[in-house]
Amino acid sequence: MLSALNAKILAVLMLALGAAVLAGTAEVHLPGNHEGYAPVQPIAYSHRLHAGELRIDCQYCHHGAETSRHAGIPSASICMNCHATVTAGFDAVLQERERAEREGREPERIVSSELRKLYDALGLDEDLQPTGASTPIEWVRVHNVADFVYFDHRVHVARGLACETCHGPVQSMERIRQFSDLSMGWCVQCHRDSSVAPETGAGRDRASTDCAGCHY
Repeated sequence: MLSALNAKILAVLMLALGAAVLAGTAEVHLPGNHEGYAPVQPIAYSHRLHAGELRIDCQYCHHGAETSRHAGIPSASICMNCHATVTAGFDAVLQERERAEREGREPERIVSSELRKLYDALGLDEDLQPTGASTPIEWVRVHNVADFVYFDHRVHVARGLACETCHGPVQSMERIRQFSDLSMGWCVQCHRDSSVAPETGAGRDRASTDCAGCHY
């Protein structure tokens, strides 16, 4: 029979072996690290299409990033600046125009299934007229930092930091995902790197690495 000590050693070895197998077959993260998190959203909004192909500036939708601590979730009214007239993808609209021309009639309005969700949330009928019954869109937040961390978007935007620095190549993401681990070490390293003076000798504003800079 195994002694108590040997049994403990065997248990530790089995645990280590299990962890190694898990690490080799699955994506393993430290607690609090949600890198790669890409939840399904209530509307399949494509950043690849809007930020990539159409080149819409991030701050057109997330305008709070320049003036507020939080970048904010775009309101549905911002979406309607375009989607009051753009109700479906170009291919679907073109197909309907060609079909209508062959059949000798006026093209019908084509509304994509995803944009129908936007109109339903705003309480709009088939003619995009208000019905008085609206329901907020419950977007799933992707990027989170701990409650004891203070992060201010406007400070970083004012410093000229590109959105991709933290959020990654959103212009290539069909569904938005967390690109960086957003750990304290990752943030501190970025602050250290941004405080290094360029080779020209011109000084740079020093990004704080003091605890009170983010925890107060």
